[in-house]
Amino acid sequence: MVSLETPVCDFGTPAPDFSLPDVNGTIVTLQACRGENGLLVMFICNHCPYVKAIRERLVRDTRELLDYGINSVAIMANDPAQYEEDSVQNMRSVARAFDFPFPYLIDETQQIAKAYGAVCTPDFFGYNAALELQYRGRLDASRMETAPVDARRELFEAMRQVARTGKGPAEQIPSMGCSIKWKTS
Repeated sequence: MVSLETPVCDFGTPAPDFSLPDVNGTIVTLQACRGENGLLVMFICNHCPYVKAIRERLVRDTRELLDYGINSVAIMANDPAQYEEDSVQNMRSVARAFDFPFPYLIDETQQIAKAYGAVCTPDFFGYNAALELQYRGRLDASRMETAPVDARRELFEAMRQVARTGKGPAEQIPSMGCSIKWKTS
């Protein structure tokens, strides 16, 4: 397992367009996902211990962000041939078990992950209403273990700020996680 950190936020970068199937085979687009005040695009997977450590908080925060006009979408770009836990069937099971309040999409070609510059799971891209990048930080202080209950909700606070002002915080701590499992062929 390779552990990586995300790059610094490149404020204002437009969200790359996508059209990807969800766990039920329905095609979902960037425009269909966007909220009135923004969109959180998350690259996650099922097997990564960093993602497992935050799943419940991720669901809590994305559900609460809906009240601020921020929608969310999760994209799984790993090669499931390398990790069976990341198969579509297992994605569907995890989405159901955790009651994901967002679409869980499959980037089989990995072209969308590359277009976004995703490097790890979890990797967060927070966009304002104009779909301009405003946040590229972490969810909270969790790593491979869940942070203490009173940990600052960094992603939630940043996206709430984006919803209110259209701008993300100048100070952002990078997300850390497992490298995306790129296909070899």
